[in-house]
Amino acid sequence: PSNRPDCLSHVGIAREVSVIECKELRLPRIESFKTEGRAEDLTSVAIKDPDLCPRYAARLVRGVKIAPSPEWLGKRLEAIGQRPINNVADITNYVLHELGQPLHAFDFHKLAGPRIIVRRATAGEKLKTLDGVERTLTTDMLVIADAERPVALAGVMGGEESEISSTTTDVLIESAYFDPDSVRRTARALGMDTEASRRFERGADREGVLFAQERCVQLICELAGGVASEDAIDVYPGPLVPRIVGLRPQRVTELTSVSVENAEIIRILTGLGFEIVDQSFKVPSWRIDVSQEEDLVEEVAR
Repeated sequence: PSNRPDCLSHVGIAREVSVIECKELRLPRIESFKTEGRAEDLTSVAIKDPDLCPRYAARLVRGVKIAPSPEWLGKRLEAIGQRPINNVADITNYVLHELGQPLHAFDFHKLAGPRIIVRRATAGEKLKTLDGVERTLTTDMLVIADAERPVALAGVMGGEESEISSTTTDVLIESAYFDPDSVRRTARALGMDTEASRRFERGADREGVLFAQERCVQLICELAGGVASEDAIDVYPGPLVPRIVGLRPQRVTELTSVSVENAEIIRILTGLGFEIVDQSFKVPSWRIDVSQEEDLVEEVAR
């Protein structure tokens, strides 16, 4: 459903099924990979407009070899209607569908600075996106820029000038959270609809940014070689405040006429990722649609 962005991923659907089937959810396991050097010694990130981008993380993988993806990865993408491109681009798409977090890979040596600046576009600024179309931007559009020019439309599509090619050796992996309304406005104004914009428009998981990035980086190191920076530059000026919502068990019966044991209410909600806090529940960061008692009743009822 449109108000359940967490279900726009394989893990999101698996979480639902695990509760229905009374099974344990198994998240992707991140294997160890080679690391060397700190990201902040190699690049920098500045967010000029935190109202439109509350979080941006950048991590480097150096010494990659761009090549076609292994057969298993190509087949999995084709099975969901995605055309394989190359190993690095395919990994970002794979993790997007697996975890629901859009990611972007920049050719690091094509970034001026080399640094990342997240800012509003200037009036009339131009950007040729990955689909080959030159876009004229307005001041209410958020861009990812380097020291000189825009290199991506935030949350919508990357730019052609910084795309991964056969000569790419070092990549910068972006994992971020962009304001849903901002992404929606930009995508509509430019007549664009992408896998990334669909997820950001509905609300991505602000707390899942680093896990998705690490999963992506691990797969790149495994399938394309290379050595990752030891850490990510994670610019997150205003962390999310956890939401705590109370639930009186009798409200389930009062609102639905269905009688549910307290133990079953707890099993359902904890299986969906809610944590018990005293007599209430802490809402998981990926459930942006839950804010009041009636929402918890709905979870139990369905």
